[in-house]
Amino acid sequence: MTSPRTAIKRALLGRPRSSRELGHQLLPRWMALPVFSSDPLSSVAYATQEMMLVLALAGAGAFSLVLPLSGAVALLMVVVITSYRQTVRAYPHGGGAYIVARENLGDTPGLVAGAALLIDYALTVAVSIAAGVAAITSAAPGMMEHRAGAALGFLLLVALANLRGVKEAGLLFALPTYTFVATILTLVLVGVARCGLGVGGCPQAPSAGTSLEAGGALTLFLVLRAFSSGATALTGVEAISNGVTAFRYPQSRNAAATLGIMGVLAVSMFLGISYLARATGVVASEGMARTVVAEIALTVFGEGPGFYLVQVVTAAILILAANTAFADFPRLASVLARDRFLPRQFLSRGDRLAFSNGIVLLSLFAALLLVVYGADVTELIQLYVVGVFTSFTLSQAGMVLHWRRVREPGWQRASVLNAAGAVTTGVVLMVVAVTKFLSGAWIVVLAIPLVVLGMRWVHNHYAEVSLQLRAGVAEPEARRPHHAIVLLDRVDEAAARALSYALATSPTSLQAFAVPLPGSDVERRWRELAPEVPVRVLQGADQRGTVEALATALHAEAERHGPGAFTTAIVPETLSRSWAQQLLEHRLALRLKARLLREGGLVVTDLTSPEGGPGPYTLEEPVEHHVVVLVAGVHKATMRALAYAQALRPTTIRALSVNLEPDRDGLPMLAQWEDWGVDVPLELIDSPFRSLSGAVRRYVQRFVPDGRHTIVTCVLPEFVLEHAYHQPLHNQTALLVKAALLFERGVVTTSVPYHLHLGRDASREVEARGTS
Repeated sequence: MTSPRTAIKRALLGRPRSSRELGHQLLPRWMALPVFSSDPLSSVAYATQEMMLVLALAGAGAFSLVLPLSGAVALLMVVVITSYRQTVRAYPHGGGAYIVARENLGDTPGLVAGAALLIDYALTVAVSIAAGVAAITSAAPGMMEHRAGAALGFLLLVALANLRGVKEAGLLFALPTYTFVATILTLVLVGVARCGLGVGGCPQAPSAGTSLEAGGALTLFLVLRAFSSGATALTGVEAISNGVTAFRYPQSRNAAATLGIMGVLAVSMFLGISYLARATGVVASEGMARTVVAEIALTVFGEGPGFYLVQVVTAAILILAANTAFADFPRLASVLARDRFLPRQFLSRGDRLAFSNGIVLLSLFAALLLVVYGADVTELIQLYVVGVFTSFTLSQAGMVLHWRRVREPGWQRASVLNAAGAVTTGVVLMVVAVTKFLSGAWIVVLAIPLVVLGMRWVHNHYAEVSLQLRAGVAEPEARRPHHAIVLLDRVDEAAARALSYALATSPTSLQAFAVPLPGSDVERRWRELAPEVPVRVLQGADQRGTVEALATALHAEAERHGPGAFTTAIVPETLSRSWAQQLLEHRLALRLKARLLREGGLVVTDLTSPEGGPGPYTLEEPVEHHVVVLVAGVHKATMRALAYAQALRPTTIRALSVNLEPDRDGLPMLAQWEDWGVDVPLELIDSPFRSLSGAVRRYVQRFVPDGRHTIVTCVLPEFVLEHAYHQPLHNQTALLVKAALLFERGVVTTSVPYHLHLGRDASREVEARGTS
């Protein structure tokens, strides 16, 4: 029976997709255009306006520079698109700025490009949705005070569409994108025919002739600032180079062709809008009731269906332009995670083959920007573009070195083109950084190095962990004695089964620790159940006191046994008929297990039993005890888990590794397993739906565990870290597996801790290895 949570998830996102379906998610050109190019195509709706708003500070006479500046922006766009067409051909497996810069310029330039893009994608979502809401308020001014709430609502819809999968997003966004292009081109053609060719006379905009009080002189700084605002038309141009692998084959050829189509459309629409803004006399100013595009549409089509169609499709494409960032941010995050510069969780694909964690993180960042800036386009635009041109410049500079290295036929011409692109975008970057610095660009200038430092920190952490896990002699751990302690607050069916399980593991010593519930008479009932097993009664005044009392006593016991032995705390849990009681008891058990694992030294075993009657209870040791050790990598933590499994003296021991990636080759892991000389067989299984917990659950069910005759212990190696801020980088899969198996009949989960001591010595060794 499907749970309510799963039913809601399926209704919103659809059925899970197998990894084998990934090839069917590749996009043809016509679908890739709206997925990866909706941002640069939609930028024409606000790029001219933002340029005019800056020029307005010098008075209406400064609008004479709109066309020259637009021509310069269009030329810049042509240079950048031409450069990126070369990039996608040179990097057919994806040639985003991060990959190109890191491969050719080094780690730090690559990380700067990656950080700039991550920040820019979050801004792209916020700016696009805010601009879409602005188009709606142009037609319905009464919605102005609700624009932040409306923006968050549209953000949620776009995020849900992307969580359903890239292809579904392409199908959803194709019609609005192509309708927008057709509508704007029609607007431009009709407007040019009337104003340029004199067909019917050139109408004047409602705002034409409006006087503007000049706030200052028309300085070079103001002109450059206007140019930098108009350069927002280039945002999203790099998206196709990041998403080459999403295209149908031949991928690089289709990506280059799509870039060319996008360039022709974007340049044509941008120049057309800028020309009509001048020809119809539009006067842009702060607080204007309608956007520049709305003014032009009202002028050319009149207040009729044509005007409202332009507003509707403009709002739609601006909101959906956020999809460009949703298509690329998760892909870039997954690449950074693959290189261990971001948490490994960003590598995982969701049920619908989308990088769900990246989509969720991008949504949160964009929502924060929309709330902080009140969905105001003019405020948000000040943060924009710095990241774009940083990545442009580093990517093109990297391509120059790439051509010099490979020296393919025609490399000189290609190198000159990319060099021209690098110089041009570098100059624009300096202009943008200087002219927008005090207006908000300083935030991005500061944020990029901070993000780079964060990624360096993540990478160094993973390198330190890898160093500790694989340093020294590669061999299994020696067998150790095993001591078991059963924890209880009352004697019931769960306590009896926990003791039966402990006896079946043939421990060197066995005892019970009890923090009794009021009126439970633990000592007497325990003597009736197991007179030969000693019980130690502790006192805890409340939940916190119970956890503290048990943790203190258990760690003292583990220290007494010493590091050469395993000490296991067995935590019995009862599957209560009351969900409220179940929640209360499980919360207490969870706190206790987390405390015991966090401080280390203790193996923690979780054993669940159905709610039993009042007793008496009997001890029934299982006839068959199978142990399954989960293997994520071949290292010391895995060897310790295997040593623990052998200490349990089970019927069989299996080592299990689940492959969640369809293209991953299991042979290297098998070779490492053999190199370590492990005598336990390693089984590799695929999980077509990328569900580790589901694959493990199905695997243990093969043993037909019933909790009495047959029992299965699933052993999970877990890292014990010195600092809580390291925890999100690890053990997420272990939590999922334990949650999935918690209520599985006859299945016991055991966490074997492995201490990681990360300090300055380890960091220096990592850095030394990196520079050697």
